[in-house]
Amino acid sequence: MDYIEDVIEAMNDAMSFVEGMEYDDFLKDRKTVYAVIRAIEIIGEAVKKIPELVKNRYPQIPWRDMARMRDKLIHEYFGVNLRAVWGTVKDR
Repeated sequence: MDYIEDVIEAMNDAMSFVEGMEYDDFLKDRKTVYAVIRAIEIIGEAVKKIPELVKNRYPQIPWRDMARMRDKLIHEYFGVNLRAVWGTVKDR
């Protein structure tokens, strides 16, 4: 289950990148913004490779939402909603 390990590692990375930050600090720190976005992209890409059997076994995990978030970040990079990125890492 390497992909699940990738998801967990990227989640932990994203949370550690914003540890101790407030939203305004996040907005001002481009490196952190880029790092968090990249972590979310990795999560979404790894989720797409997890077998359906595993996903069906854990329906409480928002697999589809994670993949969609990745797609939004990849395809709408000029219009990324940083409030949504922040909320994904801090509130979930």
